Amino acid sequence: MTSGTQPVLAAGAVCWRLVDGKARILLVHRAGHNDVSLPKGKLDPGETLPQTAVREILEETGLTVSLGAPLGTVEYELPNGRDKIVYYWSCEVDDHALQLAKFLPNNEIAALEWTTIAKARRKVSYAHDVDVIDRFAERLRAGRARTFAVIALRHGKTVSPSSWDGPDATRPLLQRGSDQALTIAAGLAAFAPEKLVSSTAIRCLSTIAPLAGYTGLSVSATDEISQDAFESGTSAVGSVVRKRLRKQKTSVLCSHGPVLPEIIAEVAKQTNTPWDRDLEHSTMLDTGGYTVLHISREHPEDGGIVAIETHGQSDLQ
Repeated sequence: MTSGTQPVLAAGAVCWRLVDGKARILLVHRAGHNDVSLPKGKLDPGETLPQTAVREILEETGLTVSLGAPLGTVEYELPNGRDKIVYYWSCEVDDHALQLAKFLPNNEIAALEWTTIAKARRKVSYAHDVDVIDRFAERLRAGRARTFAVIALRHGKTVSPSSWDGPDATRPLLQRGSDQALTIAAGLAAFAPEKLVSSTAIRCLSTIAPLAGYTGLSVSATDEISQDAFESGTSAVGSVVRKRLRKQKTSVLCSHGPVLPEIIAEVAKQTNTPWDRDLEHSTMLDTGGYTVLHISREHPEDGGIVAIETHGQSDLQ
């Protein structure tokens, strides 16, 4: 990769579905480039990468998708000499999404094609797309392609304790924290959460509120993951995590800096996932940051965490 200018960032996905028990993945035939590739597109100003991936898939294919586990990145140099980094996720497409999708050939995308993994490897125009397809194929063979997520979210930037006269749980967000909450809502929504859980502290409830508005979900407020309960030894992080894992529905848990490492550690413990450097790093969340723990539906208790990704303000352009 060359140095100097900032790289162009983009996001896309391996969209897949099972047909008669065999995987098919979606390729796009791009008219302007005269090539065949995985759906993807460039990050717009103010977007986060998960948001970009979902938007680009909708624009290119007509499919409304939710993101599964990440498939890593590819990096290459553009004809103008700039570096490009593309972030990929897997997205399982269900029958409902297929029925709702509306696609017409256009100046950008001439056609869509669902094909087997073997044929897709031969049809794509670029070696880096083959790499991404192979990563997905390996996960599929291991029976770990279908996932749900537990998302650990830290509240936004808050009024400092030294300048607040009331109880700690009533400290409000600063304007920066409110801005963070608005910014991350679309990125969190890209994972299609089905359950929102928050500490009862005002700063947590205010952080998750824009996501609740974005998704139409209500927020379950609980002292079990609050900082006050954690510091007094009365928290119940383990039981909250256990319930979320048992339900196998993607959920967001909005909590505090000292509590979030416990939440992540409980997910690792209850899925029998060995603690490693990636998990340790995932606990180091800035305000408004979040970690997505993708967990296998088929093998949730057998090293169940399939992939880990962390997002924060550094994602924004």
